Amino acid sequence: MNVIRVVGLVKRYGDRTAVDDLHFEVAAGEVLGLVGPNGAGKTTTLRTLAGILSPNAGEVWIAGCNLARDPLGAKRRLALVPDDPSLFQSLTVWEHLELAAQLYQVRDFEAPARRLLAEFELSERRDSFASELSRGMRQKLAVAAALLHEPAALLLDEPLTGLDPRGIRSFHAAVERRAQAGAAVVLSSHLLGQIESVCTRFLILHQGCCLFDGSKSEIAAQLPALRGDASLEEIFFAATDTPAAGADAS
Repeated sequence: MNVIRVVGLVKRYGDRTAVDDLHFEVAAGEVLGLVGPNGAGKTTTLRTLAGILSPNAGEVWIAGCNLARDPLGAKRRLALVPDDPSLFQSLTVWEHLELAAQLYQVRDFEAPARRLLAEFELSERRDSFASELSRGMRQKLAVAAALLHEPAALLLDEPLTGLDPRGIRSFHAAVERRAQAGAAVVLSSHLLGQIESVCTRFLILHQGCCLFDGSKSEIAAQLPALRGDASLEEIFFAATDTPAAGADAS
């Protein structure tokens, strides 16, 4: 089942088109890597899927709910971790999880919340205010809060920023576990080497348009200069250095 479905998505800021006629789907269990250079439209795409931005054209479905016609239903089924999470400075770590549980009506949240804190090494900071946390700890808390209600669609924008190696490992494990449970995950990051192993498919954007959509091997096969075992970084440079050829190939 396609948990996320995007049809003809267009988002403009004045005269500038940030996302241009974007079509893609993400099935249950898939982890889609959304990659592209700065200004490619990745963050705009994620914020539009989350209902933060309104598209100029196109439609978005989240777990069967049309985002425009049933925004509350769609948003209950998704979670977004933005590139710079805005936490409540006067709330503690635990109070953030309590708030997430209340907003998404998660009953008996205490046990899963404690597990998430342990997984992301936040147990000892349970009573710390957000203002006392490091950048990496704030990121871990944002991911933990997003996972608490077990969203059907998980949207992650540069979620690895500030994470130490152990935090990255915990993040990978959490994403894989959520996908195995049937969620559709969209993961955007410039740290290509860190997301290469966790993503099952990649969508490469350039100037708001989709250049390629497929597995590493499928995309590499459309780029004659690459061998079949090319890394994601090699694929990225080959695809984005020749955007016109990539658009034709896709």
